[in-house]
Amino acid sequence: MWLYLVALVGLWKLLRLFRERQVVSHLQDKYVFITGCDSGFGNLLARQLDRRGMRVLAACLTEEGAEQLRSKTSDRLETVILDVTKTESIVAATQWVQERVGSRGLWGLVNNAGIAVPSGFNEWMNKQNFASILDVNLLGVIEVTLNMLPLVRKARGRVVNVSSVMGRVCFGVCGGYCISKYGVEAFSDSLRRELSYFGVKVAIIEPGFFMTAMSDSAMLSSKAQMLWDQTSPEVREIYGEKYLASYLKMLNGLDHRCNKDLTVVTDCMEHALTSCHPRTRYSAGWDAKLFYLPLSYLPTFLVDALLYWTSPKPEKAL
Repeated sequence: MWLYLVALVGLWKLLRLFRERQVVSHLQDKYVFITGCDSGFGNLLARQLDRRGMRVLAACLTEEGAEQLRSKTSDRLETVILDVTKTESIVAATQWVQERVGSRGLWGLVNNAGIAVPSGFNEWMNKQNFASILDVNLLGVIEVTLNMLPLVRKARGRVVNVSSVMGRVCFGVCGGYCISKYGVEAFSDSLRRELSYFGVKVAIIEPGFFMTAMSDSAMLSSKAQMLWDQTSPEVREIYGEKYLASYLKMLNGLDHRCNKDLTVVTDCMEHALTSCHPRTRYSAGWDAKLFYLPLSYLPTFLVDALLYWTSPKPEKAL
C-alpha cells in the first residue's frame, strides 16, 4: 500500500515538474512593467529579465535609481519615474507604457514597490503611520493594477504581486506592514478569480526575510525609536524601557538572519512571468517554506500561544 502511495506521489511530482518547466514562447517580444526598481528585488528582476531578452519597462522612484539601472542593462530596458502614492504619476506612467506596448498589450505587471516603515506595535502608532504604509503597499498596488489592467488583459498576460510571509502570519510588532500584505493577498485572490475569464493569471510572491533596503536594521531601529518617542507617557510606562531595549536588540540582529541571495525571490517572479503554468503562490526562502507557511496552517490558538510564550512581555503585562 505504502509503495503505491509513494509511486503516486513521485509521479505527481514528475508531472508537476514537467508542467512548470514549460516556457511561454516569443519572450523577446513581451513587455514587462516592474515597480520599485531602484534597488532590491525590483532592480534585480529588471536586470534578470533584460538578460533573458525580454522588454523591460522599469519604474523607479528617483532619477538616480533609474540611471544606475540603465547603466547595468541593455538598450532594450527603459525606465520611467513613478510614485505609486500619486494618481497623476500612475496615470502618466500608464500612458508611457501604452505608447510602448501598442496593440500587443502588456504581458507582465509586477507590483514590487513597497516600504516596511513606519510599522510597529499598534499602540505605538497613529492613523497617519498606518496610512503612510498602506498608501504604498496596498493602495499603490491597487491603483497601479487598475490603471494597467486593460493593457494586461489585451495581452492575456500576468499580474505578479509581491506580498510577504507577513501576509500569512501576523506578528503584533508588524502593525501596518502586516495589514498591507494581508490586503495584497486578498486583492490578489479576488483579482485572480475575476480575471480568470479573460485568460489573465495572477501570482503572489511571499518572501521570507531577505537582505534589502527594507530590512536594514539601522533604519528599522531608528523608525522604532521614532514610534516609541511619539507614544503617550502611559504607553511608555506600560511597555517599559526594558521592553524597548529587547525590541531594538531584536531589530539590530535582523541583518544576520536575512537571506542575502535575492535571486531566490526573483527566480520565483521570473517563473510566474515566463512559465506556461505559473503557480498561484510562491513561498520564497527556506524560512517561508519550513516555518512561516506551516505556521499559517496551524489553529489560531496554537499560533497565539506560540507567539505569547516566545515573545518578550511588556513591563506591566498581567
